[in-house]
Amino acid sequence: MSNDLKTDRSYTMADKDSIVIEDDITDAMAAPSPAKSIGDPGITPLSPTHILKDSEENEPAGHSFIVVVAIDFGTTSSGYAYAFTKEPECIHTMRRWEGGDPGVSNQKTPTTILLTPDKKFHSFGYAARDFYHDLDPTESKQWLYLEKFKMKLHTTANLSIDTDLHAANGKRVKALDIFAYALAFFKEQALKELSDQAGAEFDNADVRWVITVPAIWKMPAKQFMREAAYKAGLASRENPEQLIIALEPEAASIYCRKLRLHQMIDLGSKTSINGYSPTENVGAGMTQAKEHVRRNRQSRTFLVENVIGELWSELNEGDRYVVVDCGGGTVDLTVHQIRMPEGHLKELYKASGGPYGSIGIDYEFEKLLCKIFGQDFIDQFKIKRPAAWVDLMIAFESRKRAAAPDRTNPLNINLPFSFIDYYKKFRGHSVEHALRKSNVDFVKWSSQGMLRMNPDAMNALFKPTIDHIIQHLTDLFDKPEVTDIKFLFLVGGFAESPLLQKAVQDMLQGRSRVIIPHDVGLTILKGAVLFGLDPGVIKVRRSPLTYGVGVLNRFVEGKHPPEKMLVKDGTRWCTDVFDTFIATDQSVALGETVKRSYTPAKPSQQVIVIHVYCSEKESVTFISDPGVRKCGTLRLDVSGTESPAARREIQTLMQFGDTEIRAMAVDVATSRSVKASIDFLSQ
Repeated sequence: MSNDLKTDRSYTMADKDSIVIEDDITDAMAAPSPAKSIGDPGITPLSPTHILKDSEENEPAGHSFIVVVAIDFGTTSSGYAYAFTKEPECIHTMRRWEGGDPGVSNQKTPTTILLTPDKKFHSFGYAARDFYHDLDPTESKQWLYLEKFKMKLHTTANLSIDTDLHAANGKRVKALDIFAYALAFFKEQALKELSDQAGAEFDNADVRWVITVPAIWKMPAKQFMREAAYKAGLASRENPEQLIIALEPEAASIYCRKLRLHQMIDLGSKTSINGYSPTENVGAGMTQAKEHVRRNRQSRTFLVENVIGELWSELNEGDRYVVVDCGGGTVDLTVHQIRMPEGHLKELYKASGGPYGSIGIDYEFEKLLCKIFGQDFIDQFKIKRPAAWVDLMIAFESRKRAAAPDRTNPLNINLPFSFIDYYKKFRGHSVEHALRKSNVDFVKWSSQGMLRMNPDAMNALFKPTIDHIIQHLTDLFDKPEVTDIKFLFLVGGFAESPLLQKAVQDMLQGRSRVIIPHDVGLTILKGAVLFGLDPGVIKVRRSPLTYGVGVLNRFVEGKHPPEKMLVKDGTRWCTDVFDTFIATDQSVALGETVKRSYTPAKPSQQVIVIHVYCSEKESVTFISDPGVRKCGTLRLDVSGTESPAARREIQTLMQFGDTEIRAMAVDVATSRSVKASIDFLSQ
């Protein structure tokens, strides 16, 4: 018998076919719960009457919100936008921020946060950066400054409520606190702006909040965002539907449907668009577009056509397009298909992508500095002069944006005085000497005290990140589901890069038209507002993983491995069988549910806890298969639903068609709803 079946497992008889295996946690929870037999996948869309009944039972009377506020919480920059439900065609982007960098449009604010030495929230965005920068170096070491921290949610393998982040001075802080502080900041800003507009205190209960996350994020990261939002007071566990999690490329897709021809650049076309004469140069159209946007920026209100945009009118039933969302931290690819007549969207291939955002270029720059000045010096400098390091990266940021395929003149990067000074103390010779001595070509010292980078050197910093993106796109376009793509929408802040634009065009070789919306950094924000106004617009999604639970099935000679056999009360069972709820890349319609029935082992049992497993593979036989991991727990609180029935049956409905996985449950005998929750954060 397999050694993982110790006596602390408990089993209960089910229908006669299969039993759910559940670990004993305490005596009160010590019950397995029988599951349906594997034969019936149990995925049945509910009839409308059933849905109505469920929503009446499980949700409080639907609150009608006055306004939808979307927060685009980005790796490098963040912002919010809103629309009143009575005027859904007017999207207002947030007030302008103070501060701002040369050469960077400041419609959004940097995702930077500053805490006082005793870990209290001080400021966010430009204000945080400027205050931190102005602190005396001895003082700044005590303050906690964080930037680019969102990626931690993507890269942490076993994310939990207790996951830590490191501030610039090396001190640790709880990630949940930082995310909650940031969301609370946006909540306060948005409510203040709404109150000023309304001329009276605006009540949070009247706001539906939308927070955007990358589509490639796993469930723990999405749940973490929700927990942070609860902590920040945007919504509450009692009122979860006040907050919607939106997927970034989906939001972009929804916005791109509304585009008029004058609101975008068609990279492939050489015809006049936006009333500008076209040039062969990719970057020039973008520069003109930015100018066009800047002129229109005086008004922060965007009018969205409630009809379908002109570009969209070229799409027919069944046409496919790809949205490539290139942000600071991640690149997210989504493939959508049009469903007429309402123009609803259907996802054709599960979201893919990876950590190939524009901060990859910053890391390459850092590697270059380490090569020239030595890793030991750079590590020391970051800790000892954290504010000066931030300065140096800001200087690099504006030059990074000037990189272009056809650029011939060098790019100058200002080195902060304290860098030059500290280097001399550290090494005993000058920065200039280090540059001469290092065998890094293309980077020279200019007499004005700057690093002078040849354009090839700058382009080389972009190469690893862009190569990753292009490789990913190439793989995606090789998939059978991804043929005949009419448009490729390039969105997100990194989409402004002419180097990236050219690489995407070269890869496609005219297979699809490349479209870039004008205000490309705000595309997701505006789309997220539209999504909050109508969350049902995406009708079919693809499951990113295979999900299921472990059950015992009747042992079948020749089919089941002998080491999985367990004899219980004279019956032979096969253990560890994976009961699939949904398979990876399977289509799931919005509102479609997976049904399973579970029975408490003992009449006195208060809670049923069932482990949920997941895998990237499509077909999984056993929970012990390679690549299968425990990813969450389904918890059914059956206290207070005791019934005279000899065998209580708890029917569980799980929804996989939304941006988050949800569970509902009902006691079949009494029709009373049972509190059900799925938890994906490591305990």
